[in-house]
Amino acid sequence: MSDSPADTPDFDEMTRDIAEVPAVEVIVTVAVNLMSAAAVKLGLTEEGEQHKDLDEARKLIHALAGLLDASATEISSFHAAPLRDGLKSLQLAFREASLVPDEPGQGPGEKYTGPVYG
Repeated sequence: MSDSPADTPDFDEMTRDIAEVPAVEVIVTVAVNLMSAAAVKLGLTEEGEQHKDLDEARKLIHALAGLLDASATEISSFHAAPLRDGLKSLQLAFREASLVPDEPGQGPGEKYTGPVYG
């Protein structure tokens, strides 16, 4: 069974589309996606406990912190400040959700942000 042309992605068009997107927008979009995924894994959505997985949340928060740390000089404070606030909120939510909280400085992403106290 072969794919019809309508089912096959047009990679040339996708490449042209992404070429028009500024790097800052790509970074912010990825950060927001990581934040959203982490919130789901922390059980902060309507379904709550159904999707809660702290191991997965830890990975997502750590990746978000690394992205924000690495891109700090590339994105303006206009974009960075709310992302950092969101990251800190996720780190605090992780600490509250943990049965055995990490030592200060050992929580997800704290390698990049420093200790988060709640």
